[in-house]
Amino acid sequence: MEFSHKKIEKKWQKYWEAKQTFKTTQNHDKKAYVLDMFPYPSAAGLHVGHPKGYTATDVFARMRRMQGYDVLHPIGWDAFGLPAEQFALKTGNDPREFTAKNIETFRKQLKTLGFSYDYNKEVNTSDPNYYKITQWIFEQLYKQGLAEIRNANVNWCEELGTVLANEEVIQVNGKMVSDIGNFEVVKKPMRQWVLKITNYADRLLAGLDGLDWPSSVKELQKNWIGRSEGLTINFKIKDSETIVPVFTTRADTIFGVSYVVLAPENENLLKITTPDKLKVVQEYIDNTKTKTDVERQDNSKEKTGVFTGAMAANPINGELVQVWTADYVLNDYATGAVMAVPAHDDRDWKFANKYNLPIRFVIATKDESKAFVGEGQHINSDFLNGLQRVEAIQTVSKKLVAEKQAEVKVNYKLRDWLFSRQRFYGEPFPILFLENGEIALVDEKDLPLTLPKTDYIKPSGTGESPLANIKEWVNVEYKGQKAVRETNTMPQWAGSCWYYLAYILTTSPNELIDITSTEAMELFKKWLPVDLYIGGQEHAVLHLLYARFWHQVLFDLKVVPTPEPFQKLINQGMILADNGEKMSKSKGNVINPDEIIDSHGADTLRLYEVFMGPLEASLPWSYKGLDGARKWLDRVFRMFEVVKLTTKNNHNLDFVYNDAVKKVTQMIEDCKFNTAVSQLMVFVNAVYKETEPVYDVYIKNFLKMLSVYAPHLAEELWEKIGEQPSVCLQAWPIHDEAKLVLDKVTIAVQINGKLRATFEAVKGLDKVAILNEAKKLKNVAEQVEGKTLLKEIVVPDKIVNFVIK
Repeated sequence: MEFSHKKIEKKWQKYWEAKQTFKTTQNHDKKAYVLDMFPYPSAAGLHVGHPKGYTATDVFARMRRMQGYDVLHPIGWDAFGLPAEQFALKTGNDPREFTAKNIETFRKQLKTLGFSYDYNKEVNTSDPNYYKITQWIFEQLYKQGLAEIRNANVNWCEELGTVLANEEVIQVNGKMVSDIGNFEVVKKPMRQWVLKITNYADRLLAGLDGLDWPSSVKELQKNWIGRSEGLTINFKIKDSETIVPVFTTRADTIFGVSYVVLAPENENLLKITTPDKLKVVQEYIDNTKTKTDVERQDNSKEKTGVFTGAMAANPINGELVQVWTADYVLNDYATGAVMAVPAHDDRDWKFANKYNLPIRFVIATKDESKAFVGEGQHINSDFLNGLQRVEAIQTVSKKLVAEKQAEVKVNYKLRDWLFSRQRFYGEPFPILFLENGEIALVDEKDLPLTLPKTDYIKPSGTGESPLANIKEWVNVEYKGQKAVRETNTMPQWAGSCWYYLAYILTTSPNELIDITSTEAMELFKKWLPVDLYIGGQEHAVLHLLYARFWHQVLFDLKVVPTPEPFQKLINQGMILADNGEKMSKSKGNVINPDEIIDSHGADTLRLYEVFMGPLEASLPWSYKGLDGARKWLDRVFRMFEVVKLTTKNNHNLDFVYNDAVKKVTQMIEDCKFNTAVSQLMVFVNAVYKETEPVYDVYIKNFLKMLSVYAPHLAEELWEKIGEQPSVCLQAWPIHDEAKLVLDKVTIAVQINGKLRATFEAVKGLDKVAILNEAKKLKNVAEQVEGKTLLKEIVVPDKIVNFVIK
């Protein structure tokens, strides 16, 4: 017998909504803030990959709610962004209307899956009540000196009319193009707002130690920040007053420098280039603008460069070396220049061999046919000869610093955050440029500064945002002075940096209390940090790093009470197509969850996606596996048709029931959702084997555990056995440890492999005692008497075997 999923799912979703079953409570001492990564409401809607993480958080949140925790399990929308703006440009629609329609589709899909979100907490980054606080946070960053205007080299897309983040640029046929539309992208210096995240680099590194995050994510963040200690060494250009500062962590190899390399964007490059080399250097600079930083740093690609004609003096011995420009050096790391030691660096080795530059080994190695990057004694290094790395670095550093040829420096790969976008559909900056040259902030009482109503959102054509076209919005007065507004908008990252705080502040959809209020602080003390945060690893660095940065600033401002926002993080794996490929529209292998809900039911989809394997694993979709999940739920439904219940415990299921409760609870606690389902299956199998009526308490508690995975079916069966809804708000079962101890076991006694007797013994009896008990048995004693005993085999708690001759 099967159950009608369509009937019961609509029934219970309607019930939950009417009763506000999952509304956030403030009644308990224990709290659980369970968070999904912010979804972007695209026109495509959900695909079957989305529910995997959402179901995992829902299972956890439902258990915590039943365990007597106050649970905050919210959902909202990362609603600004370029896709909506591009769609609006193509179709003539307002991006706000387009986004609202997408949100409606997403919300409907999530509700059909039965997730226990508190929709009273719903937020939308493009709502003025939301971005009022985004603008307020930006103003605090500005007041703290953490936001400034700077000329920066950016990814410029003429066709889209905007700067793109590195993540929005891809490489096609050796050229940079936008991931939306595949339009040409070039490097271009532009006036940009920049957030000084590098000021918090050390804090961001140190904060990782106390977080329950995957070690891989921590390593990604550490490498992205890329803290390194070293020296900035001055190389003076021959016949010039120009000094090229070079950062290195290996000052001990300075005697092996055979050339110096400047990034094509380095401000000193054209200054030092000799007249006969200007044309070729300029051409190289222009060509570099079409390459991504990722491509430039790809060690598998052949390195290219151009000699500038300039020579630089090595400050340790005065030796002149050539100065080159090469795109494998990035200008925004350290000084944008490196001292090349090809004998001890793979990249420099390839470059030197290609361009016939000198190679000098300064660390002893038996094999000089390739770069040596290991440890060893210094050679060909004057006063450093014979020293190992650490002592050599200390010695040469002391000398160069004393001679004012260098200074000790800490550098980071982390770059300050380019925060401007030349888009219409983003948060307006609360910034005014006054006619006297000063910058003013929009008064807090006048926030939010909203986007103007307009039908014209095409790129300005000047490198500015479309807002520059709306003169009546741009030109204003401020305290008696003429002023113009900033026409760039903030990036999509801005709203997602603090959305976990927005949920706490929200009283009803998009209605937020003042973030600086006493009430807000009390709520932050209640709910922070987030207890469980689940999302894809694609956000392992930037979103998490940016959110941590903003949170630490707010912590310093005493707006939030915790130094970190997210305590426990899990990256769920992807659901792949059945052939193991990544699902994508272009491959035509995307599976719509609506179709699965229609054919198999929401409970089946939920159960299948978390039962496929470990949450972190990326696994292929299987309709056979989906069918299996549905068959098991049908089996559960039939169980309530055939099994008789009793209020008296016959103790037949004591062990299997308590074992299931203990393991399911601990496994969900550990986010091992798939193995917890296996324990529920073990219990169902045991119930089916029972020939006597089953203790009703065990069945009721099974339904409570089932409800976190298959809430619609659990509610229906809960009602079927005469209980009042909702099962989702019942107390979570607690196992009885005493019933997990099997006090006695039956031990079989064999002679030459044939069963001759059995006896009961206390579980855990030692081997000597087991043998003594076995030998006392009459049937055993008679057969052993007078025979040669060759061997005594004991399997504790199970078997004794006497081998006789």
